[in-house]
Formats: sequence, structure tokens, C-alpha cells
Amino acid sequence: MTATTAFMALVLRQQDEQISAAFETVNDDALPAGDVTVRVAYSTVNYKDGMVLGGLGRLVRDYPHIPGIDFSGVVEASEHPGFSVGDPVVLTGWRVGEVHWGGYAERARVKGDWLIKLPAPLSLTRAMAVGTAGFTAMLAIDTLEAAGLTPAAGEVLVTGAAGGVGSVATTLLGQMGYQVVAATGRPETHEYLTELGAAGFIDRAELAEAPSRPLARERFAAAIDNVGGDTLANLLTQVRYGGAVAAVGLAGGSGLKTTVLPFLLRGVSLLGIDSVMCPAPRRQRVWDRLSEILPTDRLDAMTEMRDWHDLPALGAAILKGQLRGRTVVRVTGD
Repeated sequence: MTATTAFMALVLRQQDEQISAAFETVNDDALPAGDVTVRVAYSTVNYKDGMVLGGLGRLVRDYPHIPGIDFSGVVEASEHPGFSVGDPVVLTGWRVGEVHWGGYAERARVKGDWLIKLPAPLSLTRAMAVGTAGFTAMLAIDTLEAAGLTPAAGEVLVTGAAGGVGSVATTLLGQMGYQVVAATGRPETHEYLTELGAAGFIDRAELAEAPSRPLARERFAAAIDNVGGDTLANLLTQVRYGGAVAAVGLAGGSGLKTTVLPFLLRGVSLLGIDSVMCPAPRRQRVWDRLSEILPTDRLDAMTEMRDWHDLPALGAAILKGQLRGRTVVRVTGD
């Protein structure tokens, strides 16, 4: 291991139920246990990061804490047989940034089994433009296709389409030949989503109310839902016979009030997508597939680079639905 040195990190502290965030100097010997130490180059901002920064949902139980559920960087020290000094790597999931100290720091120490080697077509920057959001989008598509979805099946709905998962899902589906219907409450994003691959739009308000009947007119072959709650209940009533919904988020609530009729009378499947504990072999395969399909020009078009000192404000903004596409934060850079 390297000699003890200091590095900068965004540190969360708790006092009287209030969470504060400040950049502090941290020593290497304070890092959690792990067999690989990484010099973090970039991180990103996901909805869960916003929750952690805001102290919401009791995702973090122990303070002080370094957040950041994603990071890309270069291995500085390794006791893991699969990684050597100088390897470019990516981390998403495994409750890093929640239970384990995360990527909002110049240095991170994790289990090597949690890392994947950077897929060759991606740079460290673009890997974070993908991040958990993009990985989740590809995982959802991979799961839907395993359930039988093909481009010939019909329209695929993406809710929360202008967000991180939605933007990447729209791009990937469009690139793969699917007819994408984007659900969004922001008309100003229509041009942006059309450029990514959306072929049609639906106002999110049309799905936001609890369904008035257990089955509505069949429309969508499948859906990727970032919202949950009444939106998910509503779209389940509109999925065509044999179709499926991949549930990836809960921006609209964690409850689900529905009936079993879509499942019993139309054979609809509700597929849960977990990007956090996804096993390493499938994780690498999905990343590899994503790196082959995702067009870098569209990825760049949906990505904004920010300084990591903006993280507290960015965390609040994503919770309010004020961020579009993907936000990459530069920690140390390439």
C-alpha cells in the first residue's frame, strides 16, 4: 500500500438530526477496509446522491460519511488479483456512497470485487456520463429483452424521460430500433429528447392520477418506469398482452395501488431492476453491451460537466427535477 497521505473529500456530518456537508482533508488511514485503492477522477450525480446529500431516507446510518455512489478512476494500490496499479476502473452500486464511503473524494478504497475494468470504448469521463443511471437503463432493456421484447413488438414508454436513466434509456432504445414514447412534464425538453431518439411524447400528467379502471386500452409493448406510485399503476393498465414493465425508480412514490387484472388477463410482467447488488459477471456484460451500443455523440449531448464543489447545490437540484440528462463532476480529472 502507499504511504499515508492526505486527500480532499466532501464529508457529511450529523448534529441534532441536521446534516452538514463540507470539503475536508482526510488521511488515508481513515479510509474503510478494502483491497483496492483508487485515485478518483470523476463522479456523477444520481437521485440517490441527492437523497444522501439531503439526509433523506435514512440511506446513511453512520457519520461522518463520504457520499458518491459512482466513480471512475485509476488504481493506485491493489491486493486484489484482478487489478493492477494503473488499471482504469469504474464503480457503481454495492451500497458505496451509502454504507461504504464513496466517490466524492480524491481517493476511495473498496473491495476489488465491486469494481469493473473500464470497457475499452469508454473514457473515464464518459463512464461517469453513463454511471448508475446509464447502467440501470441498459440493465432494464436487457431484462425486457430477456422477457421477449423486440423492436417489432410496438411502442416502448419511458417515464421520467428527461432524467438520467430516462435520457440514456431513450437513446439506447432509439439506437436499437425501438419506437420510444417519452413521458415528461417539461415540454421544453421535447427537442432534446427527439434528438436522443424519442418518436413520440405523452404528458406525465396523463399518467399521474390513480387509474380509473383496472384495464385501459392496450397501447405499450413495454415500459421503463422511473416514477412508481400512481404512474406505474396507470401504465400497467395500458401494457399490451404479454408485455412487461421494468420498474427502476420511485420518484413519484414507493407505493403501488393496483389490481392483479393486468397480470391475469393480459399476461403483463412487472420486472424489478436492481442495479446496486447486480452480480459482477452480469454487471460486466451489461457494461460491455452498453459501451458497444451507446453512441458517444448522443452521450456527450446529454452530459454536463461540473466542478465537484457544486455538489451540494446539484444534490438539491436533482431532487427538484431541475437537472436534465447526466451530470459529471470532475474530482481530479484524467
